[in-house]
Amino acid sequence: MKDPRDTHKAQGTPGAPVRSGIPEHGRVPKYYAVKTQLEALLDELGEGGGLPTERDLAARFGVARETVRQAVRELLIQGRVRRKGRGTVVAGPKLEQPLSLVSYTEGVRRQGKVPGRSLIGLDRMPAGPELAAQLGIGEADPVWHLERVLLADDERVGLESTYVSVERFPHLERDFDPDSSFYAFLRDRLGVRFATAEERIETVLATPREALLIGTPPALPMLLLNRVSRDADGRPVERVRSLYRGDRFSFTTHLTGV
Repeated sequence: MKDPRDTHKAQGTPGAPVRSGIPEHGRVPKYYAVKTQLEALLDELGEGGGLPTERDLAARFGVARETVRQAVRELLIQGRVRRKGRGTVVAGPKLEQPLSLVSYTEGVRRQGKVPGRSLIGLDRMPAGPELAAQLGIGEADPVWHLERVLLADDERVGLESTYVSVERFPHLERDFDPDSSFYAFLRDRLGVRFATAEERIETVLATPREALLIGTPPALPMLLLNRVSRDADGRPVERVRSLYRGDRFSFTTHLTGV
């Protein structure tokens, strides 16, 4: 098997991890050496190309099948490969979602994908202390809870929970199509314009329920976004909790000096 240190020296890829992840002492775990060789193979195969079996890869690299399994597991977490039936294929590029006041629908369409949503439920519930503070309403006031699975080309890629005041949007269950963009509904039907938002991003693991709804292993890292959006008058419009697959999404933003 080719020494991954030679690969590093040969590539010298700008923007790559420092020393391509190889420690200064030069001792590389077997699984990482296999992963390095697999990454080169993925580039050769191209999107949708099928990986050889674990048995074949183990024989090819002269390692145990468990070593191959660990290398492939890391590539799955990184989103470089995905499961298809009983096999593993090369995954496409991650979806880039802008950190801006645009809807999920608009962000996915910009990348040539077909956005979609699958309704889990639209329910009324008391706001409680936290939601009441975020939405500027009383703790006993009712809120709508809209929960949907996020889709891109019919692939499940996330889970979204939206909370809005029932008093402000009393007929949501009657007027809103849950398969459509909520932002477009507010803008086009109700004339609501988003002006500002506070958003927090963190890495989490999905709960068993969330993993089942999204169709991922519970150990797959997720990107969790919590957002409170306000209109031009500074009134809170919505509180959103969005859970995105870490292997399928990255987020971009434009920064300027102050």
